[in-house]
Amino acid sequence: MEPIYADYSVSMTEFKKNPASVLRDAGTRPVAVLNHNRPAFYMVKPEVFESLVEELADRDLLEVARRRLARKDTAIEVDVDQI
Repeated sequence: MEPIYADYSVSMTEFKKNPASVLRDAGTRPVAVLNHNRPAFYMVKPEVFESLVEELADRDLLEVARRRLARKDTAIEVDVDQI
């Protein structure tokens, strides 16, 4: 059995009848659209998707910063008075 990463789910048949209604009923929660009781896709409002993308970008930046901090031996000194 595949995990479903949403608290709200609907069948593909129900989704096809009125996708806007499904999204409205879900509010800000992600919706798992099921085909034969398996997730076919997930649907989220644009605001939720934007938040997810921002979170992933933040995590990527954090990883870059951690890698750079680990390379202290290659750091250069900067004279802030010269800037």
